[in-house]
Amino acid sequence: MLSQEFLIQRGYCCGHGCLMCPYEPKHTEGNTNLMGYENTNKKTLIVCALEIETQGQLDNYDVLYTGVGKVNATFELTRKFGKYGSYIPYDMVINYGTAGSRKIKKKTLVDCTKFIQRDMDVTGLGFMRGETPFEQDPPFVIQQQNIEFNPIGRNATCGSGDNFAEDKSQYYGEVVDMEAYALAKVCYLYDVPFISFKYITDGADEQAHEDWEANLADGIIEFKEKVLDKLPKSL
Repeated sequence: MLSQEFLIQRGYCCGHGCLMCPYEPKHTEGNTNLMGYENTNKKTLIVCALEIETQGQLDNYDVLYTGVGKVNATFELTRKFGKYGSYIPYDMVINYGTAGSRKIKKKTLVDCTKFIQRDMDVTGLGFMRGETPFEQDPPFVIQQQNIEFNPIGRNATCGSGDNFAEDKSQYYGEVVDMEAYALAKVCYLYDVPFISFKYITDGADEQAHEDWEANLADGIIEFKEKVLDKLPKSL
């Protein structure tokens, strides 16, 4: 017998009369309506760019690896959510990854609750840096919504862009990465609470590549101790 969890994750009704069919009306092929299940069995999804950043330490968690960059992050998280139709079984999405900063010292774990697209630059047409032209919603600075869990509490601003920031022209925000803004935007549009935790591996300078490789392994240990071990059991 197919479990209800499997049927929910499949994202649609097969119409074959499954005993545990979670869709309403039941046994209607192609139906994605999960009305009545919105508040049951929800959990936390952890999203990371690369497996190397987690060092095999998150095998017991629900983890999505997106690949590097805003396009990959947008596509993979949207595809993940899209599998569930109208029901998304997550109370919260936590992004973990490495990042650079010129304002926060290396080997520091920070929480990011504000997100901007640092490589969106249409200032020549009168728009602010980071502002997507003619887009009103979400605002060009996306802020954390409807989430109480934050064991760090720094509330940093993260600037995301599709380049490895190594000079001041590529730097915007307290922290720079390549995915968080895209993930925050997807969660904003799906109305799923989102927060990001970044381990500062480098100074977003000419030594960034070397420092990233040298420091990335330490971040996942601190993330587990300071964040995952403090997750409420209901999450």
